[in-house]
Amino acid sequence: MQVVSFVGAVIISGCVLYAAPAAGASANAQAAPAATTAPAASPSAPTALPRGRVYLFRGALGLIFSRGMDKLAKRIEEAGVSVDVNEFTICAYVAERAIREYRQNPAPITLIGHSMGGFCALQFAEKLQAENIPIGLIVTIDPAHLMPKLPMNVERYMNIFLARDVLGGGDVVPEKGYQGHFASFDLSKLKGVLHINIEKMDIIHTQLLTKILQIPETPARLEGEGLPIRYVVPPDAAVDLWDSGMPAVVQAGDTLETLAIKYRVPLWALTQINEIPEGAALVANQRVIVPRHLVPLAAITEQSPSKR
Repeated sequence: MQVVSFVGAVIISGCVLYAAPAAGASANAQAAPAATTAPAASPSAPTALPRGRVYLFRGALGLIFSRGMDKLAKRIEEAGVSVDVNEFTICAYVAERAIREYRQNPAPITLIGHSMGGFCALQFAEKLQAENIPIGLIVTIDPAHLMPKLPMNVERYMNIFLARDVLGGGDVVPEKGYQGHFASFDLSKLKGVLHINIEKMDIIHTQLLTKILQIPETPARLEGEGLPIRYVVPPDAAVDLWDSGMPAVVQAGDTLETLAIKYRVPLWALTQINEIPEGAALVANQRVIVPRHLVPLAAITEQSPSKR
């Protein structure tokens, strides 16, 4: 893990990134001449997909207030993924280095930034978009208020923020025509969650690590429509970082409660995302948005090292 420290202006705090996976292929063995007895060709072992590169960015005075980025970086490194953590003030420099690294060896890119590091993550993405480089995942953690729009080259985006927060509270919107997976999570109703500790939450670190490990084997575009989701996490609810929404067609007799059971999601999430009261009647063929994980969390979590 490479750590670059640069104590910059006093603004807000933290950023991460991803690129396109390279697929491995087996070489075809050529037939030997008839007069020659050729040894049996052993099948080529499948080429391992690159684990990717993760770029984390602290916010202003990040060495004091964004230390959760360093904790997350340690977990990512222990899982065998290339990672470095930097101050947001050197965002442009790190982006130029990332472009060179991708050109030399394409691998999925993940960007994660806290506070002003989140602002950096979107600027970083814009620079890579100009070079036609995709980003597998961007996560902004309580980013600054005035944020750029989410560019088109980002395949997955998550904003984990505190609405109306003085130091953060940035509510990011995508560029018109954005086709990636988009999810916005407002944690402002959770007791004790503040701008200065939101990036240190272990439940968030665990889920982000799982998604980083999934990216090389998860297609950027899955079958079926991907829909943006936004919701406020209730005070007594667990933080579940879904990737996006998907449409579900109501069948005769369905209710929001039966749909919640069928798709294994909390009832409150369906009511919020669809803006439908809990007891409201549904009609056949009505379309409802259901939050989803692109890959079940357990599929990776059970295989991943739990080192800390």
